Parts: sequence; structure tokens; C-alpha cells
Amino acid sequence: MGTDPFTPTVHAPSGMVCSADHLASSASAALLRRGGSAVDAAVGANAVLAVADPHLCGMGGDLLALVHDGIGPPVALNAAGRAGSGADPERLRSEGHRVMPFRGDIRSVTVPGCVDGWCALHDRFGRLPLSEVLAPAIEYAEDGWPASVLLAFMAPSVATVVDVEDWATRPVADGQRLRRPRTAATLRAVVDQGRDGFYGGAFGAGLLAMGGGEFTPEDLDGRPDWVEPLGLRAWGHDLWTMPPSSQGYLVLAGAGVLDPLDLPDTEDPAWPHLLAEAARVTGADRYEVLSEQADGAELLTAERLQAARDRLDPARRIEVPWGGPRPGDTTVITAVDRRSQGVTLIQSNAKDFGAHLVEPATGTFLHNRGNGFRLEPGHDAEYGPGRRPPHTLSPALVTTPAGVLRAVVGTMGGDSQPQVVLQLIARMLAAGQEAGPAMSAPRVVLDRTGGTGFDLWDGPDRLLVEDHAPDAWFDGLRSRGHDAIRRSGFSGEFGHAQVIEVTDDGPRGAADPRALIGAAVGH
Repeated sequence: MGTDPFTPTVHAPSGMVCSADHLASSASAALLRRGGSAVDAAVGANAVLAVADPHLCGMGGDLLALVHDGIGPPVALNAAGRAGSGADPERLRSEGHRVMPFRGDIRSVTVPGCVDGWCALHDRFGRLPLSEVLAPAIEYAEDGWPASVLLAFMAPSVATVVDVEDWATRPVADGQRLRRPRTAATLRAVVDQGRDGFYGGAFGAGLLAMGGGEFTPEDLDGRPDWVEPLGLRAWGHDLWTMPPSSQGYLVLAGAGVLDPLDLPDTEDPAWPHLLAEAARVTGADRYEVLSEQADGAELLTAERLQAARDRLDPARRIEVPWGGPRPGDTTVITAVDRRSQGVTLIQSNAKDFGAHLVEPATGTFLHNRGNGFRLEPGHDAEYGPGRRPPHTLSPALVTTPAGVLRAVVGTMGGDSQPQVVLQLIARMLAAGQEAGPAMSAPRVVLDRTGGTGFDLWDGPDRLLVEDHAPDAWFDGLRSRGHDAIRRSGFSGEFGHAQVIEVTDDGPRGAADPRALIGAAVGH
């Protein structure tokens, strides 16, 4: 067995923030102490992450969020951007592309939705001025922050990207003081002018110039959408997530399949077997069915879940046809304030630094979320003007049947996000574990062996298992037909999750130790 990535449950009297970087968690917890809302804290943390962790997220990426405020279901914000008016699938096909370009091509860049998401969230739920919410990020960008070991490791991958910032053109050392003055100026423009300071300012002009006709000024006038969240009752609670274009429905589908079953003890190898198989049977057709046009409710009907449940065999891995995956890099912030407003905000550049394209005036890395589009003519997810691509981002929120907030949760991890979130929720609700033990517990994810485009797993019997899992798991999984492969939990393959539970004694939560520098900070 490997090293157990143990993390304790952090308890707080009134509010809490969990993120993948202690700088972001500490800064946003200070916002809560000054009377800020959970949304203020989440947006503030996201802005710090956009400065200090550009390999995970940034203003050139997309954002999805669930917010619970009061009694009842949450509200959901889809701030995923759309393809430009010049999007032309026939041109790509004529060039020989069978799938979307992955990097170095502006056509895999959709209009970034992050800043629009910040503004929409703050306008509706903010309590502090936006200048105060973004102040910590601006300070780090202007005065400097200590580079994390993760950024030091990732920075060489963009050292030769055109218009990259000076700090990335030379080796970055762990703890080295870095600055991003162009990012600071961009954040100040957002403070002064709101979304227009970004989309109508230097960034917008730069994106139009880089696009060479891919985008029009009207494309930059789009707004995020407040949408109805998807909900499903399982394990005595109501589970909520984003509707399509998000793959979040797979979290609810997996829970719906497993809820009627008598789940074994978490130490029993039948536990990871059933969690993995539920993910496989519910996700088998994601490649075909997921698009912005998909009806999330139809993907969660009782008949569909029962058909998936009927396929489960507690004693054996079943055969399921697949496509191939595309991993990504993302970050999640969870926050709860003293009024029990809760938010799970997930934000991403898609794959580490995104498209490896930089808008030169602001130094903003552009995401490559457009790689989720399809190029098959007539497919619902086909690349085209004004369309949103399928999205891996899968935030989740839990309420009691009475509509009281119970937990906010999310993870990075590309295609594996629903698997990790499902395992966390199952441990908390079905197995009764609190945040720390659930976070530290070993995970399994379906293998990802390559492929192109926005595909899922390609169907080998390989199941990646964290190296601190009980030895009995490996023997039990192999006897059920899985090729159980032992992997380090610090490889990034098992997500960097963040979770906060709401209890009568205040929030309790945990930041994923697999992120190395994350923190759960309460007040």
C-alpha cells in the first residue's frame, strides 16, 4: 500500500472555503470574515487561482456554478462560452480534421465565460463591492506570489508559447516570487467597468484580432444563462447538478442506479466494483447523447436508470462499448457563509494552460474547451456558430428533503469528475463518513488510455486504483474481471476535490490532499 493522503475534517463555527490553493482559501475566508457572501468568497478565490494557478484556470476559461440561498433547490449558472459566428465545420473537415484541433488553433477556443460568470454571480449574490472581492487577486498579480510546486512543474510546457508572460520563459522554482502585471490591469478593468472592462476592452479587441473572423463583436456580447438545475433523490437527500451541456447528469445517474441497492462496507472490494460499474453503465453513451440540446431529465428517467441497474452484476465486470477520453485541468471552489448560503464554483482552462494561445494585451491564456465539439455532420454537438460544446465540468450540491443545504462538492479530473463526485457523495450519504475521511479514502477511476475529441473511456478492463486502497480491493476487483492497476493518488488522475458539509454545529469540510497546496479555511 502507498502513502495514505490523509486529511482531517476541518470544523468552523460559521463559514468555510475550500480550494486547491491555500492562498485562495485564506484570501476568500477573509472576505467571509468581513461579511462577504459565499459567492463573494468563491469569486474572490477563483480570481486568486486565476492569478496564481494559470495551469488550472483563468479569465480565458469557462465557469459553472450552483448556489443555494435559503430553502429549496439551488440555482445554476452556465457561464460556458459559445463558438464564434465564424465557426465553420466544413472548413475543418476539408482540412482533413476528423476531430477538433486540440491546441494552437483558435477554432478550439470558445468565447471565455469566466468573467461573465463572476459578474453574474456577484450581481445576484454579492454583499461586498467587487473591488473588495477582487482585491486579493490584484495584490498578488501586482506585488507577487510564491509559485507553487505544481506551477513550477507545469510552467515549462508553455515557455515557448507566443506572448507568454516573462515568468514562464525561464525555469520557475518552487516558492519563487512571480508577478503578472497585465493580469492585474485586466482585473482592475473588471472592477472599474464590470464585464465591459474585459469583453469590451483590451481582451475583447485582442480576441477579435486573434480570431481572424472566427469571432465578431456581437459574439462578445453574449451573457451566461441562469438555468434549472437537475435534481434526483438518493440516499435520503436531493442531489443537484448542472444540466447539459455539462456531464453532471452522470453523478445523479450513478447515484440513482446505486440508491436502491444494499451497498457493502467501504472496505469490501464490492464497494469500488459497484461504484465503477455504475459509472460505466451510465456513461457508456455519453459520447453520443451529450450536447447542449440534450434533455437532462430524459437522461435520468426511472426507466433509463432501471435499465442501467439491471446490467450491474455484483460478481462480475460487464462488457460495455466505448470511445476514448480527453483528460483536462480544472479547479473547484466550495464555500459556505454564516447565513448558510453555499456555492460550488468550477472553473477551467480545459487542458492545463488551455489552447497554448495567449491574448497578448492582457496575457490571458485561452482555453481549448471547443475540443469537446464533434465534427460529424448533423451531430447535436457539432461545431458551429453560437454553440456550446459538451462540458466535463460537473459541480454538485446536496440538500435535505426539506430543502436545507447539506453539502457542496466538486472536483477537477476531466472525464472522471462524475466518478469522483459520486464516490464522495456515496461515502458521505450512504456510508455515513464525514468530509475528511471521505476525502482521504481511496478512489477508483475508469482507465483513460488516449483518444481524441471529447470521448469517454475506451473500454479496456483496466481500472485505476489508488495505491493506499486495501489490498483486498485489488484481489476482489481482479476476481470480478477488472484489471486493477495501482496508481499514486498524487498523479492527478483521481481528481482534486473540495467538499463542505453543513451541520447544526457549523460547516465542516476538507480540501483534497492530492492537490498538495489546497486548504479548507474556516472562520
